[in-house]
Amino acid sequence: MSLGVGIVGCGMIAKFHAKAIADAVGADFIGATSRRQESTDAFLAVVPGKSYSSVQSMCQDPDIDLVSICTPSGAHLEPAIIAAQAGKHVIIEKPLEITLERCDKIIRACQDNNVVLSTIFPSRFHKASQHLKKAISGGRFGTLTLGDAYVKWFRTQAYYDSGAWRGTWDLDGGGALMNQAIHSVDLLLWLMGPVRQLSAQTATLAHDRIEVEDVATASLQFANGALGVIQATTAAFPGMLKRIEVHGSQGSAVIEEEDIKMWTFDKSDDLDASILEELTGKTETGGGASDPSAIGHHGHTAQFNDVISAIQNGTQPLIDGLEGRHSVEVILAIYEAAKKQQTVVLPIR
Repeated sequence: MSLGVGIVGCGMIAKFHAKAIADAVGADFIGATSRRQESTDAFLAVVPGKSYSSVQSMCQDPDIDLVSICTPSGAHLEPAIIAAQAGKHVIIEKPLEITLERCDKIIRACQDNNVVLSTIFPSRFHKASQHLKKAISGGRFGTLTLGDAYVKWFRTQAYYDSGAWRGTWDLDGGGALMNQAIHSVDLLLWLMGPVRQLSAQTATLAHDRIEVEDVATASLQFANGALGVIQATTAAFPGMLKRIEVHGSQGSAVIEEEDIKMWTFDKSDDLDASILEELTGKTETGGGASDPSAIGHHGHTAQFNDVISAIQNGTQPLIDGLEGRHSVEVILAIYEAAKKQQTVVLPIR
């Protein structure tokens, strides 16, 4: 039986959720709601469905099984609580929320009401990421030594000026890290494991009228002893594809968006050549590097399929609420380390 899905928030990312729902197996788009009725109307003119006056009215509809939350980052908590308390499953566009307290409230509400919760991180579902995770889990890198994430993107001043919430602490929750690089932060943590401690610097160098950083660097020590770097910016013209590097005593791999750029191991595997052949030149979009709308929706589709399977089989999705919380914690630790100019030990509160 197909699950009925409602979308809360009708901005740019909602269009990708709608495309993913249309392509997912076992899901039907039912309708949408947003803070402004004109936004809902414009969205439904492109993606036909029911118009709901509020999140509450959407969650009263028995046709709705799953609520997809696409509101600004700092406005995820309220609709998530309403949906969970109504017994609806919840999928939330990254980040889960912008503070750990708000993340924890969402997680508890979904646990208390026995509904599935998932945080959108489509990069985990890319084939290159899956191969890299398998290679790490299989011990092919030997001793992990370095894990790095580079997100050197570009956003115009007009991008930040296009919405009053953009570039604010209250609703964006941060800048280049919390809004853009969080995809790579999540992927790095999934691959390398938890962070033990970090130091950092942030700055606002190239944009006006924003409260948050447009440049950030962090130096990490992972719990497994490996070291690493996170670099994030929205001020690197013209914008480059995001990049993940993993190095160890017996291997190195580099992923650029969905392409494998390096895949070298001391002990080769029969599948290595075919992996390289399959995943070279794989990226077909700009990856959001300079245009936030220049992304594909196939990763979202794969994640919706994962969530639908979890709901139907009574299992946990690949990226549940606790998984979604990890990247928020690391980014908040980076902000704290930059502000205090001292090393921060994780976990934080």
